[in-house]
Amino acid sequence: MVEVYEFWTIIVTLVVVKLCHWIYKWRNPTSNGKLPPGSMGFPIIGETLEFMKPHDAFQLATFLTKKILRYGPVFRTSLFGARVIISTDIGLNMEIAKTNHAPGAPKSLARFFGENNLFVKSKESHKHVRNLTSQFLGSQGLRLRMIQDIDSLARTHMELGAKNGGLDIKETSSKILIECLAKKVMGDMEPHAAKELTQCWRGFPRGWFRFSWSIPGNGVYRMLKACARNQMMNLLKETVLKKRASGEELGEFFKIIFGETEGGSEKMSIENAIEYIFTFFVIANETTPGVLAATVKLINDNPKVKQELQREHKRIFQDKTEKDEADLTWEDYKSMTFTQMVINESLRITSTVPTMLRIVEHETHVGDYTIPAGWIFMGFPSVHFNPEKYEDPLAFNPWRWEGKDLSVILSRTYMPFGAGSRLCLGAEFAKMQMAIFIHHLCRYTWSMTTETKVLRRFILMFPCGSDVQISEDTEVDNSAVY
Repeated sequence: MVEVYEFWTIIVTLVVVKLCHWIYKWRNPTSNGKLPPGSMGFPIIGETLEFMKPHDAFQLATFLTKKILRYGPVFRTSLFGARVIISTDIGLNMEIAKTNHAPGAPKSLARFFGENNLFVKSKESHKHVRNLTSQFLGSQGLRLRMIQDIDSLARTHMELGAKNGGLDIKETSSKILIECLAKKVMGDMEPHAAKELTQCWRGFPRGWFRFSWSIPGNGVYRMLKACARNQMMNLLKETVLKKRASGEELGEFFKIIFGETEGGSEKMSIENAIEYIFTFFVIANETTPGVLAATVKLINDNPKVKQELQREHKRIFQDKTEKDEADLTWEDYKSMTFTQMVINESLRITSTVPTMLRIVEHETHVGDYTIPAGWIFMGFPSVHFNPEKYEDPLAFNPWRWEGKDLSVILSRTYMPFGAGSRLCLGAEFAKMQMAIFIHHLCRYTWSMTTETKVLRRFILMFPCGSDVQISEDTEVDNSAVY
């Protein structure tokens, strides 16, 4: 009996020692130099729970501000099971963005998008994807393909919202985006296939980034196992194969992907194309609609901004009516100067997440510290809230952009779309969609419900929705063409 007791005592002791050693190694990772200061939190979980606490979307998270006060602008932590360096140093952020190309996504999140996804593979494959996307979403592509469709869809949904007395900004913007992209990507679809695709997207679990492990019941698990991913992927592939076999027209985007424009050669396999389209839809649907809803909230809470927007769009309405024109043109969009100022200011104040995400490809030295290769780097654009760069930075003030080049999407003091080789190619598309939506909203008398709250849990959240009440009563003459 004594021998059995001693045996189990030894086993338990060894387990405890091994566990303590593992915890020690987790909390004190090794490197070839001195790591930036910080803490690694609990094993595996790290500091993910604290990092993902919801916070005011228009201010930097308490997690970040506390860490900066304690450790300085560059510190280490562990998030989503990965070792992470967080930086608010603008020089370091720009250097990492320019010299590293792999996206800084945890392995669990990369698995969610697909191991063979061209967005997360080599520099060469990503360059190829950027070239295809720029053909579709570059300024020329927007002029030729997008503006009229976005304009028509926004007008239709706004008219419907006015008849119903209101609408949800985020949901409506998402519908417009999906309807536009689906047609441009797939072309004309059979009614049942189009309905099934829409249902997939409506079943898409919001907040999938909140916890990126595939645990039964959470967002990533539902995305990997349910309709939203597998069914959509199968539906897209089935539609493409059927259209190609019958000689039917694909959408413009697939024509670009498959090299069917200008006599090009096929540029991508069907499997890779489907993965690419899926990722494209996910990213577009989780970003622009949320930022637009937050922008409308900011406009609603600032009467002078709202009044100036109504004045600008009333001028455009009247000009279109006098010319007997219905559709917005690229020139109309570019004439929305104050609207562009509002969008720039909204992008500045809502950029409270890291806009530069990379996997560190080679050991990097920062002063006395060493950032090891293989760690994830998260660069926060805290310069957006630097009082030396922006007077009263927490105030929503579109007039601070007056006289500036409103087409600039990246500078050392403004980086809502990232930087380097991962600079968002959909930046102009996002800004255009937001401007056209605001344009049609300003046709009506509207107000956002007072219960609306805008939070961040990495992704923007609207716990009470983003509803606006809309009345068809307006000073603008709603003639037959409008």
